[in-house]
Amino acid sequence: MAIRIRSNFHSRGKPRSQAALASVVAMLAWKLAIDSIKRMREAQFDIDLGRSYFDFVCEYLAFFAHLADRIAYRDLAEEQRAEFTAALAKRLAEVVEDNADMLIVSSPSGACQRHFLDLFNRAGADYACFEYGAEGPDFGFRRCFASRIREGVPEKDKTWVYDQVMEIEVPEGVKALEKTLAGLFSAEGEAIPQRKTRASVTGD
Repeated sequence: MAIRIRSNFHSRGKPRSQAALASVVAMLAWKLAIDSIKRMREAQFDIDLGRSYFDFVCEYLAFFAHLADRIAYRDLAEEQRAEFTAALAKRLAEVVEDNADMLIVSSPSGACQRHFLDLFNRAGADYACFEYGAEGPDFGFRRCFASRIREGVPEKDKTWVYDQVMEIEVPEGVKALEKTLAGLFSAEGEAIPQRKTRASVTGD
């Protein structure tokens, strides 16, 4: 299924806030996550509504938030990147919370939001040693994501999940993400900073 997403703004010269850009990317990531689940199901992977569905969506959103952070590191000044990534993680946490009824049967108010931010930070620690180059995330980056997805699938699917995630799900998402961010970041400047720390976000 083709995904259409707004990748540029007609703002008549007005600067675009990083929060506004992050909202566009969050919507893209959400659509990509749902589309990925549809492909996985068509490939006979069991991702049922409830906890497995919730876990898959959260892992997918966290992964693509970190991919977006790597692209922002490449294309934005350091302060812009930090602001963008923090806004993106918090917006995705809000999206998860707003759609909690769709993702999981019930949860206390704010629990899904806090869960996602914690997952985002923990995933960042796992992804920190991998690279994002001209071809996108390297083998280790993709495999690490696949191994995290593997934890939430039934035993019968664990052997096959690496190929599906690494060879189909990641490339589909990266292509859409790169295209969207190229449009969003095109007027944000071209300074490439020296990265010191990975982004982490709190719910405060």
